Amino acid sequence: MRKILIVIDMQNDFIDGALGTPEAVAIVENVKAKIKEYSPADVFATMDTHTPDYLNTQEGRNLPVEHCIKGTEGWQIRSDIAELLDGAKIYEKPTFGSTALAKDIAKIAAKEDIEIELVGLCTDICVASNALLLKAHMPEVKISVDPACCAGVTPESHEAALATMAMCQIAQQ
Repeated sequence: MRKILIVIDMQNDFIDGALGTPEAVAIVENVKAKIKEYSPADVFATMDTHTPDYLNTQEGRNLPVEHCIKGTEGWQIRSDIAELLDGAKIYEKPTFGSTALAKDIAKIAAKEDIEIELVGLCTDICVASNALLLKAHMPEVKISVDPACCAGVTPESHEAALATMAMCQIAQQ
């Protein structure tokens, strides 16, 4: 059984930048330890990626905080995590979930038995969105999240997202 790790949006703006939180800072060491448990070939990652016209997008009108603008320091994956992602396939995504990631992982699942674990930010937005996309593409694949390696916009929304994912048969590690 191949085990795949997906690291969601561990970018500066979500950790200690424009949308950073103490909870996001607190999971960094856990995420680093988790990445080290996996072979680099089994690690995938996403990057929230926006353009300078972000505030004119639907998301930007609903969340009017510029963040993860491609090429900025805030867009970069935190350096100590980026070092651990050397060799990982990284998906830039303009929205919460990556359909390209889900399709690529589904291709792997069509050829071999896999399990998927997700970690990263934010539990209640991008982690949940990607977990649900993966589950929609692969309903029979075991998908899990590690709550100690995720943080939500608030502690309450983190817990709500974990409960929602559990209802959709996405387990907790």
